[in-house]
Amino acid sequence: MPKRGKRYSDLVKRYDKQQQHTTNDGVELAKSMASAKFDETLELAARLGVDPRQSDQTLRGTVSLPSGTGTTVRVAVFAQGEAAQQATEAGADIVGADDLLAKVEAGEMDFDVAVATPSMMSKVGKLGRVLGPRGLMPNPKTGTVTDDVAKAVTEFKGGRVEYRTDRQGNVHVKVGKLSFTHDELVANIEAVVEELSRVRPAAVKGRYFRKLTIASTMGPGIKLDLADLGANR
Repeated sequence: MPKRGKRYSDLVKRYDKQQQHTTNDGVELAKSMASAKFDETLELAARLGVDPRQSDQTLRGTVSLPSGTGTTVRVAVFAQGEAAQQATEAGADIVGADDLLAKVEAGEMDFDVAVATPSMMSKVGKLGRVLGPRGLMPNPKTGTVTDDVAKAVTEFKGGRVEYRTDRQGNVHVKVGKLSFTHDELVANIEAVVEELSRVRPAAVKGRYFRKLTIASTMGPGIKLDLADLGANR
């Protein structure tokens, strides 16, 4: 475990780490402990009762954050012809076909989300060893393989984010900046929990949500009350 600084240690002393807070109180506490000189990001971590080794218990998808992300999302689109034109008009940062493939192959990946038309996937799929480890490979489950590239660009720039279970069955989603209003952060958190509830695998038995925690970039984890969020109903 990395050594924590004095600022972090001082923050931990200001609250009970084991206490579960309502979403309202948790967000208020996170905002009150903001100590960095930059606008910290707030992240929600959900520990789920899934077995990620089973294909029918892995989660991957996207959710629209009603309050947005507070960050500039750079979107690259693998497309040609009319689809490429539509992507450009929708505000995509990088649009291309063979030229973009060559750039990515060379290691140029100055983007946060990659979208591709189905017709481009036979070529984009060959970049799996480059895009895969960075979580940038387009996938139909996340809406990043689509003929409606304009819609995808608009949604990802407007606050749609991807989620997926890790090897321990956890999901981490950035839910905004601490400069957001209290209500904006609460709305984003509730949207993520609602989405994770919606996609609960049928194969999961027993408690689905095991723990929900929020933490800012430089702050400690704050446990949220599962009942307050309507989790496991």
